[in-house]
Amino acid sequence: MCKTAVKCNSDTVLLNVLMQLGAGFDCASVEEMHTVLSLGTHPSSINFANPCKAPESLAFAYKVGIRKTTFDNLDELDNIKKYMPNAQLLLRIYANDSSAVVSLGEKYGAPLESCHALLVRARELDMDVVGTTFHIGSCASDPNAIREAIAHSRLVWDIAQSLGYSLKIVDIGGGFQSTETAFDPMATAASSAISEASFPEQTEFIGEPGRFYACSAFTLVCRVISRRISTGPTASKALEMLYQNDGVYKSFMNGLTEKEVFTPTLIKGKIDGNVGRKTGEHAYTIWGPTCSSTDCVTRRATFPCEVRVGDFLVYRNMGAYTSATATRFNGFSSQAVTIYVCSRSKNYAQAEECSSEVEDCSKIVDASKTPTVEL
Repeated sequence: MCKTAVKCNSDTVLLNVLMQLGAGFDCASVEEMHTVLSLGTHPSSINFANPCKAPESLAFAYKVGIRKTTFDNLDELDNIKKYMPNAQLLLRIYANDSSAVVSLGEKYGAPLESCHALLVRARELDMDVVGTTFHIGSCASDPNAIREAIAHSRLVWDIAQSLGYSLKIVDIGGGFQSTETAFDPMATAASSAISEASFPEQTEFIGEPGRFYACSAFTLVCRVISRRISTGPTASKALEMLYQNDGVYKSFMNGLTEKEVFTPTLIKGKIDGNVGRKTGEHAYTIWGPTCSSTDCVTRRATFPCEVRVGDFLVYRNMGAYTSATATRFNGFSSQAVTIYVCSRSKNYAQAEECSSEVEDCSKIVDASKTPTVEL
């Protein structure tokens, strides 16, 4: 089974399409659980996957019928027993890919040597442990890391069996990269490791490739709002600067957190067009709209001609950890307008229905009817 982490991209049209395709959801907060429940997601398809949860969040999950949740420490077991007594528990074990862009092993995951004590305590509390889960890190690329994590999961299953548990679920987490060339080796490694581990025949395996689903589904178009041209004796050595209406405190936060490199393409604005526009390669530093010097989208971007105020910069593969991490820093709230283009009429109808029922989406366009617009 596939699940997607809502934190990656909480756009309700995207989530609705994934739900229609049979995906479940990995939620970390009351707001995320409420979002997917409002789409009609069955509580059994939701995993409250935050290993360290507030009592009121556990109480909410219990109230709405969500049963699956994770733990990796003794105190969390006591909390779950008190506020979510019918929970089906997944023990999150330590896993780490040293090549991952964002490591999670330092924050979450029980070391292998701690798992016996955790399972003993769960048995003492008469709690229902149904499986194991792990996360090797975001943008992970080492197949050996996922092989090791699956092998450790099998060892924990053996420990659980010795204590009278009959586990059913192995959740291999997310962190998979967004391109097929990077995704395939990790998927192949996971598949072979699962075969080698010889889990029981009826075991349910769950993967959470949220980034892989979301990344290429969104393209961001930004407007150039200002430009600074270098003058003086050192002008020939200095890059000119562009300022756009989005930056690292909104859609480009992963430039800071994940060292993402952004490579925009140019759409010339309607006003002036090519009149007097200089040709030949032009290089620019691109800044976001806030007053922070950290708000730099890219130090060097090249274009085949001069870029002017009123032009548009197009960034592809902007669906993962972009709008989801946007802030209101410096008073700049998101002014993004989302246009949904669906290439299949069935999905178009589903997305349109979702839009009318859940939120005021700007526009949903059938790809066969997509208008040609001159910007």
